[in-house]
Amino acid sequence: MKIAIFTDTFVPDVNGVARTLKRFTDYLEKHAIEYRVFAPKSTNEDLFTSHVLRFASLPFFLYPECRIAFPNIIHVREEIQEFQPDIIHVATPFNMGLCGLHYAKKFDIPVVGSYHTDFDRYLDYYDFSSLKKILWKYMRWFHRPLHKIFVPSIATFDHLQKHGFMNLAIWPRGVDCSHFHPKFDPEVIRKKYHINERYILLYVGRLALEKDVLVLPQIAELLPESVRKDVHWLIVGDGPQKKELEMASPNNLTLAGFLSGTDLAHVYAAADLFVFPSVTETFGNVVLESLASATPVIGANAGGVRTIIENNVTGMLCEGGDATEFARTIANLLNDKEKRDEMGVQGRRYAITQSWNAIFSDLLLEYEAVLKRNILEGMA
Repeated sequence: MKIAIFTDTFVPDVNGVARTLKRFTDYLEKHAIEYRVFAPKSTNEDLFTSHVLRFASLPFFLYPECRIAFPNIIHVREEIQEFQPDIIHVATPFNMGLCGLHYAKKFDIPVVGSYHTDFDRYLDYYDFSSLKKILWKYMRWFHRPLHKIFVPSIATFDHLQKHGFMNLAIWPRGVDCSHFHPKFDPEVIRKKYHINERYILLYVGRLALEKDVLVLPQIAELLPESVRKDVHWLIVGDGPQKKELEMASPNNLTLAGFLSGTDLAHVYAAADLFVFPSVTETFGNVVLESLASATPVIGANAGGVRTIIENNVTGMLCEGGDATEFARTIANLLNDKEKRDEMGVQGRRYAITQSWNAIFSDLLLEYEAVLKRNILEGMA
């Protein structure tokens, strides 16, 4: 099988879509499956390979980590004709995705796609709610030709189904439990960030409005005094709300910036609780990474997060935006070490079942089903 992937974000971009696609292409290489990626150039240092074709681009205004590319149509056509893919996978609904759709139709190549981001919910955060009808009309048009639309969670499946999408299938995300694990010395992180408080509350993610990061200082203020003096907030990530978060944050908060690799795995393992207030997640990779590290998660009861967390077993779900409920839940769990420890064990146990290999293997089986159906329809 030869696979062509069209995406408006790819490594070294820092977001869930780019990381998932890089893991997928690593899996394809490991299993000697031929592929090509058509992606934008990044503002970061590009990783050029013979399998990845890059094109000039500009950042997308709602999500700068996702870029609007300007593909060289002649170059793309030549590459497609030479490579002759069996299937095209469009991962984003912007210029690269449109390019993939065009050549799938032109050369009669079966095409599938994946849905990663609820841009309609982002519009609410940036005062563009009036554009929702136009957005949904475009999204339905873009996804209509796809033989399969892969979504990361049942919540996203239901959301798209309500808006008239067809041919939906669930393609969840995995986690590398050999990388994210609890066997790190927490004192290393405490010394690195000068943390003397008894508990560490962690957030990992983009510092942006749609992640509800400004709820974190509200939660911090609402913690009971007996708990507040014993906690230190460790915020990992970067984004447009960083300065506002700094201004609104209490003294017992450290902004660690962007972390990756072992540094990131280490902070997950060092934390007592992972606090994730975002209500816009189609999945929530960071939630699964925290569970793999045996750190219970207190998350919003919304989107993909609620499909990962088993309430009162691997973590706790709170009403999105309700800082009072988040604060109360944090205080209760910090005062119950036995329950936190048991949640950590259960979270780790669940994460181990979510291997990338199984998830990518299932995706290839979905590809094969599409190809077989296409052949049968051609013979009819």
